[in-house]
Amino acid sequence: MLRLAVTTQAETFERMRDPLCDRDIETVALRSKGRALRLTDSSDLPAVDVGFVFPSRPMEGGALDALLGVPWVNDRDAVLTSRNKGGVVAALADSGLPVPETTMLSNPVSEADLLDAVSGLSYPLVVKPNSTTRGVGVTRVEDEDSLLGVVDYLDLVHDYRATGDKSYLVQEFLPGARDYRAMVVDGDCYGGVERRLPEAARERGRWKHNVHRGAEAESVALPPRVRDLAEETAAALGIDYLGVDVLVSESRVVVNETNARPTIDHADKYDDGFYDALARLVERRASE
Repeated sequence: MLRLAVTTQAETFERMRDPLCDRDIETVALRSKGRALRLTDSSDLPAVDVGFVFPSRPMEGGALDALLGVPWVNDRDAVLTSRNKGGVVAALADSGLPVPETTMLSNPVSEADLLDAVSGLSYPLVVKPNSTTRGVGVTRVEDEDSLLGVVDYLDLVHDYRATGDKSYLVQEFLPGARDYRAMVVDGDCYGGVERRLPEAARERGRWKHNVHRGAEAESVALPPRVRDLAEETAAALGIDYLGVDVLVSESRVVVNETNARPTIDHADKYDDGFYDALARLVERRASE
């Protein structure tokens, strides 16, 4: 039986454990942060054949990768590629795939340069840090003054010398867009969910659909264009296991973001064969 080291959060580990065990893959929890790690002795780490997926913190991940010496379902390059929101937008646009109109700013940027950079976009706009997850720091701005105010706070953070990523995105806002998360495994889309805020939250003016911010992930039949676009996105980025966030408005269907460390939802939210495909991917990666 293959042994799979799993670094993702508790929900994913618990949901994948039994289905993969049924397919002769044992999942082993591997904590990558909030711990002490002896760098000259790997004896306190589990003996495994393959990892899933590379840790979210690249420094700790690099040490664990060196100590374990195993291949990963989504290695360091895949995780960092997906985390760079601006890089994803640029790569997909270059591949001819639809994405929101987006400008990346790299601090320090003057106020004049900022306003010139977004002059072709219409308010409201979305400002988002380039490399955060779970909707952290994503803000909608309604006019030039609110844009400058949000950017003032980003400038303060980026002025701190230890801040690694000093970039952010300014992106068009698609009002009323439906928010889908499609799951792609080894090139094929195995369904996904629509993320929706509760009606009471929408009535209060909330608009972000992140599950970690109170939205609900509802099982739906993904529109064919969403499924196709998810598969095309994974192929363009060269990532075998990928969550693809697609926004569908009245006139547009665009890839908003991707996640190479997506949380696995309940099995009934995916197509039949999801865990068969995931097991095959784990086995193939272990043999490489």
